[in-house]
Amino acid sequence: MPKMKTKSSAKKRFSITGTGKIKRKHAFKSHILTKKAKKRKRNLTHTGVVNGADVPNIKLQLCK
Repeated sequence: MPKMKTKSSAKKRFSITGTGKIKRKHAFKSHILTKKAKKRKRNLTHTGVVNGADVPNIKLQLCK
């Protein structure tokens, strides 16, 4: 049987913390930033945690 391959897109977007949670970055902070408020852009800078319903799918993609 061949080895399972990690999805490259998931590898670039998610990382697993020491406690097993999955970190992600917020969307909507790459371009067209002039119309967005400072507070909104600042809050999009911080990382978030993936919703529990999505964790199994992402772990499959990361082969964890």
